Amino acid sequence: MLTQTVAGRVYDYSRTVGGRYIPYPVGIAVGEGDDAYVLSRPADTVSGVPWNKTAVGAKVTRITIGGESGDEEFVCEFSGYGDRDGELIWPAGIALDSQENVYVTDEWLNRVSAFDKEGNFLGLWGVAGNGDGEFNRPSGIAIDRQDVLYISDSLNNRIQKFTKDGAFLGKWGALGNGEGELSSPWGIDVDDQGNVYVADHKNNRAQKFTSDGEFVAEYGSHGSSRGQLNRPSDVAVDPEGDVYVCDWANDRVQAFQADGKFITSFIGDAQQLAKWHQLTVDANVDVIKARRRVYSLEPEWRFAMPTAVVFDAKKQRLLVADTQRGRLQIYDKVKDYLEPQFNL
Repeated sequence: MLTQTVAGRVYDYSRTVGGRYIPYPVGIAVGEGDDAYVLSRPADTVSGVPWNKTAVGAKVTRITIGGESGDEEFVCEFSGYGDRDGELIWPAGIALDSQENVYVTDEWLNRVSAFDKEGNFLGLWGVAGNGDGEFNRPSGIAIDRQDVLYISDSLNNRIQKFTKDGAFLGKWGALGNGEGELSSPWGIDVDDQGNVYVADHKNNRAQKFTSDGEFVAEYGSHGSSRGQLNRPSDVAVDPEGDVYVCDWANDRVQAFQADGKFITSFIGDAQQLAKWHQLTVDANVDVIKARRRVYSLEPEWRFAMPTAVVFDAKKQRLLVADTQRGRLQIYDKVKDYLEPQFNL
């Protein structure tokens, strides 16, 4: 369904952006104007092989998205596969500070790397371990309005807080499935009030905390039905308090109200190829013929293990990293939508 009208909200499918510049996207950060930073993970590490110098990806790509399909433009890309300063092995999360500097977590190297918006390397910090400020597979990262960093320290089953320079500020969480406990937390987001939202991956839920780690609310339960989750990988919140959970193993994104009530699901609606994908198809006659022979292209429209989700508050749109298909799918949250039979 390209336009969903549900619970007083309207979500309108916009378009897809993807192709050669953003292979295996696993993270998205929204910058000023139409800028977006897309984090790609090497193809080989998606299937679990971390150390292969032929791996494709491990980079940040800066693009502009624009307002219409086909407006997207490549700006630059930076970093690369490796373990030297400014390089990445298993990049997992990406976030921007107030100066639009870019911070990337690396699960394999157990560190955070920082770059400016042009891709110049600024520094790194982090070591492996379970002490304060140490990491065991850091994944999601979010930055609040005061430039405090929140990082999902996944295999230590906790959230840690840092300054931009990596100074340790605090932590919370422990292995378990009770309120406030975590099991391999992954994606993370912060709302305008400083509340922290965590995709609690192996507990098949998302949780909301205060900035000091006090439990506030829970979203979802294990399963594949409406409002249920299977290995959620990311979470985002919009200015109205609606929560979006990337339901990784169910190939969808689930939306919840602030109180945890289920709103709707997004399953992917990419009926038209992205501009860069279309260029690739048009360049190969055999691919064109093969696409005409299939019974239906509908499976191609849908998400395939989407990994990341972000809400662009300035543009009022939801961006989903459709990882296995090498693209972003975009939904607009439309205000003042008028269609009388649905607005009664």
